[in-house]
Amino acid sequence: MKIGLYYGSETGNSEMLCEDIEADLGEGFDCHISSLADVDPNVLDKDTFYIFVTSTYGNGDLPSTALPFEEALKGTTPDLSGIRFAMFGLGDQVFAETFNHGSLKLSEMLIAQKAEVVGERGLHDASGFEMPEDIALPWVQGIMAELQAAKAA
Repeated sequence: MKIGLYYGSETGNSEMLCEDIEADLGEGFDCHISSLADVDPNVLDKDTFYIFVTSTYGNGDLPSTALPFEEALKGTTPDLSGIRFAMFGLGDQVFAETFNHGSLKLSEMLIAQKAEVVGERGLHDASGFEMPEDIALPWVQGIMAELQAAKAA
């Protein structure tokens, strides 16, 4: 199965988490990691499952590396019918009003273009004691199990 691991980040944590996810998925997956700064939403492939990992920046906005992707989604409004994705957000509960709004915003934009979300949005809180991979890796395994169950049905 082809997996696109796409990240939006200010500090590199989302990119590192994508690398951890790729390593955890193992040999059975054809993974590609890319910054959202380098992704054109118009060329998303229906044969690829996408996992987006993004932080939140400022007042609930997407980080700078995700802004070109956001602008392309708004500017070209591609039809993403048939595109399936899962969303994982990195945030900090200290900023309760905007906690993980970057991932929420990106998810809503993809859904507005008819992409289909698989599973619940995964969330990490930097104020907690767990590392991002401690939350994300079991979350990804759950998403993969959900995809396998849907394929078998």
